[in-house]
Amino acid sequence: MSDEQESKPELIPTKIYKCKNPECKAWVREEFGSEGQPCPMCKGPMMRSMRHLPKVQNKIKRQPKKKDPWT
Repeated sequence: MSDEQESKPELIPTKIYKCKNPECKAWVREEFGSEGQPCPMCKGPMMRSMRHLPKVQNKIKRQPKKKDPWT
């Protein structure tokens, strides 16, 4: 059982934008959206909300530069 608990990510309260249309289930994390942005699925209005989600690492890992074979 402890293996199962260790594999679950920690959930933290996260600000999101969710679609106001009750039939549409679309939502976007606040850092990936913007205020006034239309719903990406139905193009309806979005509103701010909260959801418990796993933490996301926003940093992009840089790949080492390749050596130029011609030098």
